[in-house]
Amino acid sequence: MLKSMTGYGSARVAQDNVTINIEIKTLNSKFLDLNIRCPKAFAEKELEIRNMASNILTRGKVSLTIDYINEQETELKQHYNEELFIQYYLQLKKMADRVVAPHEELFKLALNSPDVIVNNQNETIEDSHWLQTHKLLEQALVACNEFRIKEGAELTKKFKDYITAISKHLKSVADLDPERIERIRNRIKSNLAQFVEEEALDKNRLEQELVFYIEKLDITEEKVRLKNHLEHFSEVLSENQSLGKKLGFISQEIGREINTIGSKANDSGIQRHVVAMKEELEKIKEQLLNVL
Repeated sequence: MLKSMTGYGSARVAQDNVTINIEIKTLNSKFLDLNIRCPKAFAEKELEIRNMASNILTRGKVSLTIDYINEQETELKQHYNEELFIQYYLQLKKMADRVVAPHEELFKLALNSPDVIVNNQNETIEDSHWLQTHKLLEQALVACNEFRIKEGAELTKKFKDYITAISKHLKSVADLDPERIERIRNRIKSNLAQFVEEEALDKNRLEQELVFYIEKLDITEEKVRLKNHLEHFSEVLSENQSLGKKLGFISQEIGREINTIGSKANDSGIQRHVVAMKEELEKIKEQLLNVL
C-alpha cells in the first residue's frame, strides 16, 4: 500500500469563546522537514507537537499551523517601554535636525528600536484548551494520513500501467530478437566468407571470433533480469507498507537493464521499444519522488 507525500488535513472547534483551528499540508521531501507555526502560548508544547507529527507523517515537507483565539483574554500581549521610546525618538530627531532630514519616519524607527516593544513572556495555554488542541491535532494528522493513502492508491494505478507498458515493449523486444540475431549472423558470415577468401586466413579461428561477437550482442540475460525486476516492482507495490525508497532502487535496476539492451541490440526495431521503455521509466521515477 503506497502512500503519497502530498497530503492535507484540518480540524476546527469553536466553543466557549475559544476557537482552535489546525491545518496540515505536506509535500515531498527526502527527509521530514517540519515547520510548525503556532502562538507563543504553545511554545512549551512544541516538542510534543513535533513528536506527534513525526510519528504519523514520517517523511515529507510538512507545514503545520495552529490558530488559537481566546476571546476571553483581555490582557495585552505586549507592552511598551515608554521612557526608552522617548529617548530613541529625541535622539533620532536631534540627528535628523542636524542633517535637515524629515521627521515622518522617526516614530516608526523609535518604536522598532531595541527593547521598546516588550512581549509577555509568561503566556501559557490552559490545560483544558491544550487537551482540546491535542485531540484536534490527532484528528488533523489522521486526516492528512488518510489523504496520503488515497493519493497513494492513485499512484499505484499509474505505476501498474507504466510497468504493464514496459512489459509489453519487452515482449516485443523478445519477439524481434531472433530475427536480429539471424540478420547479424548472415551479415557476418557473408563478410567472413569474402574476407577468408581474399586474405586466406584461418577459417576456424574466424568462426570462433564470429561466435564471440554474437555472444557480446546477446541480450538474453538482460531480458530475463528486466522481466524479474518488473515482477519485483509489482510485488513491492502490493505490500502492506509504503516502500518508496525500495521502489526507487528497483527502478534504477530496471533502467540499467533497459540501457544495456539498447547498447547491445544494435537494431533499429528494438531501439524504438527501448526508447518507449525509457519514457515509461521516466514517468515512474518522476512519480516515485512523491512516494513515502
